[in-house]
Amino acid sequence: MTEKSTPGALADVAERTALTYVEALLGLLLAGATTDIVDLSFLQSAAVAAIPAALTVVKGAIGTRLGQVGTASWLPAKSDPTIRL
Repeated sequence: MTEKSTPGALADVAERTALTYVEALLGLLLAGATTDIVDLSFLQSAAVAAIPAALTVVKGAIGTRLGQVGTASWLPAKSDPTIRL
């Protein structure tokens, strides 16, 4: 990582990754319980949910280089509506 990478950015990536994993897992479990489209066991759902979580790590790593310093956001500071300049 570069000088733009900070503990805050790493925490941001970790939070996004964990929440993406939980959301994907819950989505798969709910889809399996309520439809006939998805037929995965809990362990299979847990494994499949790791795919979008891994992609979130990649997206966050790119964001630490492209976007707001100290975050995993892809928005530059001048475009980020939550930043006060």
